[in-house]
Amino acid sequence: MKVFVTERTLVILQRRVAGLSKEALDRFVLRARRAAGLRGGVNVLVTGSAAVRALNRRFRAQDKATDVLSFPASPLVFEATNSKDAKSAGRKLRPGARVAPAGDIAISAEIAARNAAPLQHSTADEVKILILHGMLHLAGFDHERDNGEMARREMKLRRELGLPVALIERAQTVMQELKIRRPAAARARGKA
Repeated sequence: MKVFVTERTLVILQRRVAGLSKEALDRFVLRARRAAGLRGGVNVLVTGSAAVRALNRRFRAQDKATDVLSFPASPLVFEATNSKDAKSAGRKLRPGARVAPAGDIAISAEIAARNAAPLQHSTADEVKILILHGMLHLAGFDHERDNGEMARREMKLRRELGLPVALIERAQTVMQELKIRRPAAARARGKA
């Protein structure tokens, strides 16, 4: 049986984000999906921290809110049972064809707003940065294990998509600043 890839996306804005309409987010998700090299649709939920915390607790056994969660889809999820189903999958498929989406992304609008403020960019831009980060996870990247490969890819795509500082790049900058400050603080204490 052939597996077809759907390019359809579903964007749900449970929380409003200033400067970001559903239509604009739909367009960005499509651009980011293509830039990340993902085949298949990506569903995006922009919600509150409580909902993201519940998802994180349920699927990752971590009882805390986070900025973005990515859930890769299993490859054979949708089967077109009739021509209407096949057409809604985004391509002309015969009934019985299987369609493989890429996965789902959940974003906390509250944490996005909190992250955006000190970085002096909009919450709308932060949501887009988080979507790109989630897309790269769906594409198989893992910044905790890939020796900087995801960070380099995210930085490149951020520039291509016109986004400000990337998520991993920010974390690396913060870690670098901490490494610089800690030795300086230890030297200062030793001199006192």
